[in-house]
Amino acid sequence: MAIKKTITVDGIEVPFKASAAVPRLYRIKFRRDIYKDFAALQTSVQGGDEEGSTLDIESLEVFENIAYIMAKHADPENVPDNPDEWLEAFNTFSIYEVLPQLIELWGLNVETQTESKKNIEKLTAR
Repeated sequence: MAIKKTITVDGIEVPFKASAAVPRLYRIKFRRDIYKDFAALQTSVQGGDEEGSTLDIESLEVFENIAYIMAKHADPENVPDNPDEWLEAFNTFSIYEVLPQLIELWGLNVETQTESKKNIEKLTAR
């Protein structure tokens, strides 16, 4: 079951979507594992703030790629096929404002998938 959330980015309402398809879309587009990337990103950002940021360029790129895939998944008609083109729509794209909301969205999606599996196991156990 997919979960959608609209997040304001640089004054623009942007829909994001999390579902079981996101890891596959991410892997196909960027040839990377979203689970590993999300975990590393969370570790990099914890306790950080914009003024004292120690994020490396790779972490920022991973964040932008995850955000892009979730936005493209939510609104394929209006999000360009290239993350660079999509990012051009914004003057600023704060990892500290957007990432916690994407993590929450991703967590809700994982929770929903886990609940669905438990319900299926209960039904098939009968």
